[in-house]
Parts: sequence; structure tokens; C-alpha cells
Amino acid sequence: MNVSVEHLGPCKKLLRVEVPVEKVNAAFDDVAVQFQKAAQLPGFRPGKAPRHLIQKSYESNIREEARKKLVEGSFRDAAAQEKLEVVVTLNVEEQQFGRNQALQFTATVEVAPEFVLPSYKGLAAKRELRVATDADVDRALGILREQQAKFEDVQRPIQEGDVAVVSYVGTCDGQPLTALSPTAMGLTAKENSWMLVRPGSFIPGFTEPLVGASVGDKRTIPLTLPADFVHKELAGKNVVYEVTVTGVKQKVLPEADDAFAKSFGADTMSVLLQGIRTDLQRELDMRQKKAVRDQLLKALMAQLEFDLPESIVASETRSVVYNIVNENQQRGVPKEVIEEKKDEIYQNAAVSARDRVKGAFILNRIAAAEKLSVSDREMTQRVLLLAQQNNTTPEKMVKAIQERNAAGEVRQDILVGKVLEFLEINAVIEDVAPLPEAPAAS
Repeated sequence: MNVSVEHLGPCKKLLRVEVPVEKVNAAFDDVAVQFQKAAQLPGFRPGKAPRHLIQKSYESNIREEARKKLVEGSFRDAAAQEKLEVVVTLNVEEQQFGRNQALQFTATVEVAPEFVLPSYKGLAAKRELRVATDADVDRALGILREQQAKFEDVQRPIQEGDVAVVSYVGTCDGQPLTALSPTAMGLTAKENSWMLVRPGSFIPGFTEPLVGASVGDKRTIPLTLPADFVHKELAGKNVVYEVTVTGVKQKVLPEADDAFAKSFGADTMSVLLQGIRTDLQRELDMRQKKAVRDQLLKALMAQLEFDLPESIVASETRSVVYNIVNENQQRGVPKEVIEEKKDEIYQNAAVSARDRVKGAFILNRIAAAEKLSVSDREMTQRVLLLAQQNNTTPEKMVKAIQERNAAGEVRQDILVGKVLEFLEINAVIEDVAPLPEAPAAS
């Protein structure tokens, strides 16, 4: 077999492969024998039809199977002969193929980048020692109480923190807001809408004038919409809302007692609080471990510069963009806002994707150097964990992974975790006092 390699650019190669006629004819004969064993032709018992009749009856099938067998096998052998670690096959183009002639084809591929691993043992990292405090537990308990909050009708003027039930109509220069922005229907008019009365709720400046109003009261609320308003056609515009209060509701939190604890599966408040503390500490420990591992990977990446296969970067960029868009949609960000920021989203995704791809190549190279691999048992354990996390059966999870062709992705995720654990075990980690956390946004 003759093989030549042409360099098309960083990580991109063109293989020219020629398979001798003797090997081509042998492949045709081998495939014909397999067809002869299984074929059923009229007048002959299964497997007993003459070779020449088999070749005549199944000529196109034999040709296609021989071509597939030859191209796949010789491509694999050619890559091994040239010591190419092919990561993506972009295109295979057949130049010549048939019985009694040499097979000639080209393959455009991307290969793993070439680089020398730096020293990856003894990397330095700082570990912030965080402990779940009483204040953390109180905040978490408050969130649980908020989840079971009830809103009861009250016969009094609105106070901050209440829920005002209002009907409203918004205009700009006497026209409905939809005249300027057709997608702003929810901002233009609504009946009996619940509004949490606090600064910044709904539209900045909308709910504050409602404080002191009672059921049946009307308010005219002039507003200047922010310059970065989500509906760009309305950004910076002066609008007027005519609002009628149709109800006032007061939020009532449940008492933090044993009955409340039982609603979360704990016998007593003491047991619930201990469970909250344990969960918080587990989350802090996981964040701490991730922070250390991020430092180690960042330190490795800073020591290396190498070209990356562009098709893999492009694929990863698309994946990151999809995740960003999906996350924004789940947060309720309007489609037009996402579209407006598509260039910014893509640029951020491209940077993140290159870092991910670069990190993956480094970690995989370390895995090979340390002979780290993923066993079938580890794959089974991960599938069981994924099934539990997604509230489904292991059988359905296996089916979902197969349908998405994601077994390699699951295996890679396990392998990356093992390499990061290896780096952490072999790192020089300094325990430090935690930095003050930024105040939570109100």
C-alpha cells in the first residue's frame, strides 16, 4: 500500500492512498465467498450456488461491500503507518475502484495537535476552607419557607412586599406600546396581573407608586423606560400606565416547626436543620474541589500553546451557543433580545469552546501517559447515577444514551474526572482562609 501525506494547515492533512490490485481482488473474492455462504438462488440449496452466479446476481452488493471493507481498512492502516492520530475525518473521495485495478482514494482529516506535556505533578493551587455557617442554614431555611408561602387577601392599603393584583394599560404618545413593539403584548395591557411590590419589580418604577393604594383605586404612572430595555423599540421611551388595583395579597410564610419539617421528610426541625447543614457543606466541598481543579487545569493550559482542529472547535462552539441560548430562554429572556446579542454570544462561546477543546487534549494526553482508562463497571455506575439524577430507569437511560450516540461523551466525562482527580492528588495545595463573598443581588 502506498501512502503520501500533504499538509493542508494546522492539524489538517490530506492522505493519498493506493491499494494494490492484488489486495483489491482478494477483497472482492472474500466478500463473494461470504455472499455465497448466505445467498439463496432458485434451484440451489442455501450456500451451494456457483460462485459465478453469485457474482452476477449480487454484483453491486459485492462491489459496495468490498469498497467499504477496503477503504475503511486501508484508511486505518494508512493512518497507523504515518503515525497520525486522526480525530475527525472530514472527507473521503474515491478516485479509482474496481476489480482488476488498484484502489485510489484521498482522505481529508484533522489530527490531534502535537505538543510536549509540561510537568503536571506538583502543580500549586489554593483551597479556600469554607464551612456552612448558621447564617447559611438560616438563608436556606428561608428559601424552603418561601417555597411554601401562601398569599392571603387582605383588606388594607398596599405595603411594600405585598402582591398587588392590578389591571393596566400602557401607552406611548397615546398609542398602545404594541404599536411600537408588536411583541410587547404583555407590557401593553393585562387584567388581574400579580405584581410583587418592591423596587425593580416588573418595570423599574412601576410598583413603587402602588404603595398606599387600596382595592378599587386607580393610579396614573408615568415612566421612562431604561436605555437597555429588553424591547429595543421601547428603550428610553416615555410611557404612561393607567393602573387599577383589583386585589391586595399578603405573603404568609409557614412556621418553622416540626410540622413544617415533616413536609420535607424530616421528623423534627432539628433533623431538618442538620440535613440542611449537611447538604450545604457537601455543596461547598464540591465547589471547593472544582475551584482547585480549575486552578490546576488553568496552570497547565497557561504553559502550552498549540493549534487546535478547527472542526472540533466549531462543533464545540455550536454546543456552547446552544447551551447559552437555552439557558437564557429558560430564564425568560425574550427571543429578540437573544437575537440582538447573537454576535456577543458567539464570541464568548468561541473563546470558551477553544479553552474546552484545548483542556480536553491536555487531559487526554495525561490519561495516556498515566495509563488511565474507563472500565465497563465505571460506565455502568455512571449510567445508574444519571438515571437517578434524571428520575428514570437505567434501561431508559441506556436507550437515551444509545439514541444520542453519547456513550463516548459519557466515557470522556468519566476519564476527565479521573485525570483531574489524579492532578489534585499529586498537587501542592495550600489551605487558605476564604475570601469575603460578594453580597447577593437584591
